[in-house]
Amino acid sequence: MNIQTFPAAPFRAEPAADRPSREAAEAAVRTLIRWAGDDPDREGLRDTPARVVRAFEEFFSGYDEDPVALLARSFEETEGYDEMVVLRDIRLESHCEHHMVPIIGRAHVAYLPAGRVVGISKLARVVEAYAKRLQIQEKLTAQIANTIQDVLQPKGVAVVIEAAHQCMTTRGVHKHGVSMVTSRMLGAFRDDPSTRREFLAMIGGQRWQVEG
Repeated sequence: MNIQTFPAAPFRAEPAADRPSREAAEAAVRTLIRWAGDDPDREGLRDTPARVVRAFEEFFSGYDEDPVALLARSFEETEGYDEMVVLRDIRLESHCEHHMVPIIGRAHVAYLPAGRVVGISKLARVVEAYAKRLQIQEKLTAQIANTIQDVLQPKGVAVVIEAAHQCMTTRGVHKHGVSMVTSRMLGAFRDDPSTRREFLAMIGGQRWQVEG
């Protein structure tokens, strides 16, 4: 099997030396607990700052992942396969950069190979690498699609994300049962309506189909 490894673009994660210490992060959580009106030294809250910091390490682990590097290893031996590759219903957990509350949903990713393909788990990991950061859904959708296009150079890329935003359901307007749908279509998915319709039908999204 012919495997190609392509150089990754420079990774721009914040250097660890520039980050506050764990102790400073825990102190910040204690301040927020006091600001909310509770006592961080009471028994039930004594270990909460450490737990919150550990949770943040998981919630925002995407800052330590390089999405470009995830796609750098691809395969050319495809027996001429040039049809759509679709990975649908990828569980997505992110956090709104405006209120730092969860965005929960699913992503659907597709591309049309132009000579090489990538392991499907890498597509899911690219979604997670960008999702595990402070985000807005529009930017997240574009980042995923643009990275796949830039690294794999396929004939086209399509990304659709459906998600519920807790900044809208647990605060503010308190509207439950509302989901946001965003899409990014590149190459053939943007230029060819039939290709776009095929993708949307495969992910069960006929209601989003538009001509153009």
